[in-house]
Amino acid sequence: MRGLPIDPVIQLLICLRFYATGNFQTVNGDLMILPQPTISRIVFRVTVVLATYLNTYVKFTTNQEAIQENRRLFRELGYGQGAIGLPHIDGAIDCTHVRLVGNNFGGLAETYRNRKGYFSLNVQAIVGPRMEFLDLVPEWPGSQHDSRIFQNSRVFMRYQQHELTGMLVGDAGYPCLPFLLTPFRNPQTEEEQRYNQIQSRTRMVVERTFGVWKRRFPCLARGLSLKLITCTAVVSACAVLHNLSLQFKDILPEEPDDDAIENENVEELHHNDPHWQPADGFIVRQNVVRDLFQ
Repeated sequence: MRGLPIDPVIQLLICLRFYATGNFQTVNGDLMILPQPTISRIVFRVTVVLATYLNTYVKFTTNQEAIQENRRLFRELGYGQGAIGLPHIDGAIDCTHVRLVGNNFGGLAETYRNRKGYFSLNVQAIVGPRMEFLDLVPEWPGSQHDSRIFQNSRVFMRYQQHELTGMLVGDAGYPCLPFLLTPFRNPQTEEEQRYNQIQSRTRMVVERTFGVWKRRFPCLARGLSLKLITCTAVVSACAVLHNLSLQFKDILPEEPDDDAIENENVEELHHNDPHWQPADGFIVRQNVVRDLFQ
């Protein structure tokens, strides 16, 4: 903007290199022979542009044929020895922590410190059977519980208002709701144990997605040393690029996200709020078990 503009393609490549390496901006600047403040402005500018496409590429489909195909694929994810799967599943929900490094939080610092002791964003995601993102909530602090993030999300309201008609699957950190199937805490019958196995196989897709996502964009795994508003935009931009990569058949091998797997065991101990356990959710789950094994 001062007579020596940087080509937009070069700006895009600089930003993508930051996502793909997580290196310091000074290192990226040295490679491109550009000062660090310029790299910072480029990363912010390109990230904001990419993040604006979140609602375009990260969304639930409204096409009925695509909805039925997704539900069929989710049923296949649950197949085991009995060759049965959960019906009417639209997505798998979970949260993952994105580390924040050296951010200036002011007086809100401790709200971003998670149970493991480091600062992070607790990112909620709903994924489809092909490991694509269907919904993303990237702005909550690391100290917030998964169930509270879900309670205050737009997708929760869409299910409550019957705008979305299927169901989700989640781990024991979430409440059992008419539109959210969770595992039995203490299965008493063989049918409940088999249901837990099917439910676990079905929701594992979200943990695999987090693993692939963080391998594709190491900046999310190594930590973001940017301004807080830029960090949330980077998370959104990486979700957009992940879905685009699936559309262009750029597939990475799957590796589980250790944080997501560890979440399952810890969250089960924290969730014990009667307000979050309406009887309707338990009735729906029992009906699902009955229909599966009758």
